[in-house]
Amino acid sequence: MSNAPSRYNTVAIILHWLIALAIISLLIVGKYMVDLENNDPNKYELYQLHKSMGLTVLVLTLVRIFWRLTHVVPELPQTMKRWERALASGTHIIFYVMMVAIPLSGWAVVSASTSGIPTFWFGLFEVPFLPGLQGAPDQHALKEQIEGAHEILGNLTILLLILHVGAALKHQFWDRDDILKRMLPLTRSS
Repeated sequence: MSNAPSRYNTVAIILHWLIALAIISLLIVGKYMVDLENNDPNKYELYQLHKSMGLTVLVLTLVRIFWRLTHVVPELPQTMKRWERALASGTHIIFYVMMVAIPLSGWAVVSASTSGIPTFWFGLFEVPFLPGLQGAPDQHALKEQIEGAHEILGNLTILLLILHVGAALKHQFWDRDDILKRMLPLTRSS
């Protein structure tokens, strides 16, 4: 008999949903703000909000990774096929990589920008630029490359989210197992 819990603990659930809501918000704001005209009065504030939320996701993700490595998680149902287990595991690993890589690439975009506009984390304090990117040779081209990578990673995250939500709904309504319930707040697994 396994010692694994039947559902995720409260800290894991809170981190999951905070990060999920932040990522969805970041994707929506990110897609909206890049199309704003430079003279739009909301552009600066939206960029500051986007950067603040992105850095928050980075910190929350590092906490979540630590929590995940130090706590036992529920086992996947025995009814899942080997390929489904591999896909679930691989998707989670890719999510963790993306939740670190995207905020870091956004921070790198800001750090490589020739505009020198600082990031103010929710208006409370200034976040320093990443070292080595200000004054880099061909700084503008570097910024453009990092920005392109940041956008590609964001688009890949949209696809990954669709896969993740689709899998959760498949488990809930097709397989009728407790995969979704064990990550929902205020529910009990069967």
